[in-house]
Amino acid sequence: MALAEHTIRRGEVSIRDLSKSYTIAGRRLSVLKGLNLDIRPGECLVIAGASGSGKTTLLRVLAGLETADGGGVEIDGRLVSGVGTDRAVIFQEPRLLPWLTVLGNVAFGLEVRGEDRARAEARARDCIALVGLGDFADAYPRQLSGGMAQRVGIARALTVQPEILLLDEPLGALDAMTKITMQEELARIWSEENVTMVMVTHDLEEAIYLADRVLILPKEKGRAARLIDIDLPRPRVRSESRFVRYRQELLREFGLH
Repeated sequence: MALAEHTIRRGEVSIRDLSKSYTIAGRRLSVLKGLNLDIRPGECLVIAGASGSGKTTLLRVLAGLETADGGGVEIDGRLVSGVGTDRAVIFQEPRLLPWLTVLGNVAFGLEVRGEDRARAEARARDCIALVGLGDFADAYPRQLSGGMAQRVGIARALTVQPEILLLDEPLGALDAMTKITMQEELARIWSEENVTMVMVTHDLEEAIYLADRVLILPKEKGRAARLIDIDLPRPRVRSESRFVRYRQELLREFGLH
């Protein structure tokens, strides 16, 4: 798959003619069909769409957890063929190891890669501080709230210093107030770490708050995906008139307004 010649930078993603389908009860179901997209280095792209539109499938292909039927994905000019250290995935459930402390959970990924324990723990402490849990390094998962546990999952992903963060509805299980706080934290961490971030969400306000661009995947496979630029200054104010207009635009895209 030859891509157009251009300057390749760290964390750049090129998706070309990407298709993916599944066989269910003997019937072929197309989930993604001929998707083309460039994700800019350091941007936050949010993927939205109705259930069954292929949001999580696309994220899993980017992560190397699924193989495309056709087309492919390149990161910094290299074809994706399986998982890699340039990407880290954050799921809706943080999946912490209950027998390890916060520090142990966050350092775990580095240690299994052969990193010296002292260095792994030093890096882990930096990431724990980044997500605002410096006082909880010795706590166990059972002692954490849902929002705190998700912060640990984010810190764990950041320890390996990925070029790209892939997030699959990471805030979907949180209560409304905690979700708003975590959205603000994600925006801050993304800005400070300067990573490319690709996030799946069903929450349209969350998409507007976090995204540089929103990719809307169609449920009807004959329709093209749509990209919407979110041209708002940061930090974003949810009550600001342009924010409200973007929300109305997204609602119309889904036939909800």
